[in-house]
Amino acid sequence: MALDWDATADVVVVGYGGAGAAAALAARESGADVLAIDRYLGGGATNLSGGIVYAGGGTRIQRAAGIDDDAENMFSYLRLEVGEAVSEETLRRFCEQSPAMIDWLMGHGVPFDPSLCPFKTSYPTDDYYLYFSGSENSGGFRDAATPRPRGHRAHGPGVSGKKLYGPLAASAAAHGVRVRTGTRVTGLVVESGRVVGVEAVTIEDAPSAVRRRFAVLTRISAKPGVYHQGLRATMQRLLARVERRHGRPVRIRARSGVVLSTGGFIANGAMVREHAPGYPWSEGLPLGTAGDDGSGITLGRSVGGATDRMDSLSNWRFIAPPSAYLGALAVDADGRRMVDESRYGAALGASIAQAPGHRAWLLVDAELAARAREQMRGQTVWFQRLQLERLLRIGSVSAPTVEEAARRAGIDPAGLRRTVDAHNDAIAEGRPDPLGKPDDLRRPALRAPFTLLDISFSDRMTYPMPMLTLGGLVVDEKTGAVRTAAGEPVGGLFAAGRTAVGICSNSYVSGLSLADCIFSGRRAGTHAAVAASGARDGSPQAP
Repeated sequence: MALDWDATADVVVVGYGGAGAAAALAARESGADVLAIDRYLGGGATNLSGGIVYAGGGTRIQRAAGIDDDAENMFSYLRLEVGEAVSEETLRRFCEQSPAMIDWLMGHGVPFDPSLCPFKTSYPTDDYYLYFSGSENSGGFRDAATPRPRGHRAHGPGVSGKKLYGPLAASAAAHGVRVRTGTRVTGLVVESGRVVGVEAVTIEDAPSAVRRRFAVLTRISAKPGVYHQGLRATMQRLLARVERRHGRPVRIRARSGVVLSTGGFIANGAMVREHAPGYPWSEGLPLGTAGDDGSGITLGRSVGGATDRMDSLSNWRFIAPPSAYLGALAVDADGRRMVDESRYGAALGASIAQAPGHRAWLLVDAELAARAREQMRGQTVWFQRLQLERLLRIGSVSAPTVEEAARRAGIDPAGLRRTVDAHNDAIAEGRPDPLGKPDDLRRPALRAPFTLLDISFSDRMTYPMPMLTLGGLVVDEKTGAVRTAAGEPVGGLFAAGRTAVGICSNSYVSGLSLADCIFSGRRAGTHAAVAASGARDGSPQAP
């Protein structure tokens, strides 16, 4: 029985954030007719992000900043972070194509700048747009690869995600990509074992006043809703009411391929608990939009797609800026050190998530505290200053001795004393740090008063613990086609970004997820377009 279709395209992209825009552009550049669908207004987590793209191997931005980097050096570092999340071949391809990826982004209007940040930070001030965004300078990593800055921040004041997504969306529109917003995909249409389209509910034909209200509610849900889950939940209830009253079902045909790029599932607490029981999801800040609810992953599963690394989550506790805090000691409730404190914030965050009670503190002596205060104004942007002020005013205890500070914080005094003595003795005797912190970043804790800053995993709006999921649908690493548990491709179905397993599915550093969104989005869009070409000329379609 022939199906009735409300719209048709060669390639249908479901979810129009960074990965979706990259997929749509790549498919369009290859000659496919592309329709992108988004449940809300487009932009996704990319639009809310810091706009950092992890890139190296000698990008034009690195060269302009006088940075000498190559693909092999980049690979040597990332192999330690990426692990077995993707094959060595795929990671090498990612590194080798990295300079061209920056060229491609800039060709579509994304602005980058070679101003190099001179200090270690979680996010640079508006004076700097190229920085060390991972653990390149930390122990073990600097031994394996020459440290090079690879965090390419889209150029623009404040949080720069809009400066990445906006130009991509504008370029896609200029290239003829059609976009339907306010359209939620509810199912995949399968014929003879192949995905041939999607079923959805859309408010596209609702009265203009309704669509304006939908847009306002969506923007509030995204931000400030990302910082206040109660507010977001209220907005989502109102949005669901709009869809119930004004939505109509539609069926959209994809002549050759559907690309799923709806994000991860960090907004879905039940799904997180299913795959990562014991993870303190309710105490963190789900990073992204309400659309990061696992819907794309669920769609892929519904037609036989396999998933992997669904228990892989990343949460970040940044202690720099100020960079002086890299010399502090991060300890748990037993007073034990947790990690090389110079590592990227996701490493410390992971240790806190696994610590007793998810509690942790940063021990700072008087000398380190004074240096940190001197650095605060010059090294921080407004939200970092807000978090630091909150930490120093509310989340800290000080005392003339290590033991008394421990008692006031609720830490085992004897355990903390042993940790501090072992740390100081190792420095005095010239022994290496047991957790690998480089010697030039180590500082003895000697001068009173001693301060313990509470960096625990807890629900605090002004000092949040951002979280995101890293697992998803298993894809063919050469094409982006969704694969079954048996390793076979699901015909006509592709996935990209955090909907799929990718480069950052083992370990996250700033910019690696967005870089993977562009890398995997272009891969999926390009191969969907190859299938589209076959559909138009009558030749067999690629899987």
